[in-house]
Amino acid sequence: MQMNDSIEIAAPRPVVWQALLSPEVLKECVPGCQEMSGSAQEGFEAVVVQKVGPVKATFKGAVTISDVVDGESLTLSGEGKGGAAGFAKGGAKVTLTDAGEGTLLTYEVDAKVGGKLAQLGSRIIDGFAKKMAGQFFTRFQEVVQGPEEDDAAEGGEDEPSKKGWLKRMISS
Repeated sequence: MQMNDSIEIAAPRPVVWQALLSPEVLKECVPGCQEMSGSAQEGFEAVVVQKVGPVKATFKGAVTISDVVDGESLTLSGEGKGGAAGFAKGGAKVTLTDAGEGTLLTYEVDAKVGGKLAQLGSRIIDGFAKKMAGQFFTRFQEVVQGPEEDDAAEGGEDEPSKKGWLKRMISS
């Protein structure tokens, strides 16, 4: 299954790039992620618990980063094994471009499943994959940019919890 979309993030491109390479940010953004360790250079290891239709499984797998054009694009590739449930593997080609004061993140995702998961049928799998990709990139946007400016203004400037996770980390 393949899908693509884009999302505008109210943060400069270097901040978005740094977030894409951070295991802490990735862990927070991957739905069902229990553990994430490693580095962008050596790859990440992850444990993700997901329920797809009637099948619930714990996937243990690895994510690698390749085709890196510093600050502009990269490819995230992963493969997870869920025991009797089967396996899931895929990748996302991510491209960053300047968009006004923010960054436009464009992604192309390709996902494949096998085992019991493949027996659920393409309609369930395709819907699940779209939902997962949408949740990941929406959460990524929220983590990087923080709440909308209107929400942040209500809390006042001296409330650090209103800033995005990555902005807090960088401004410290």
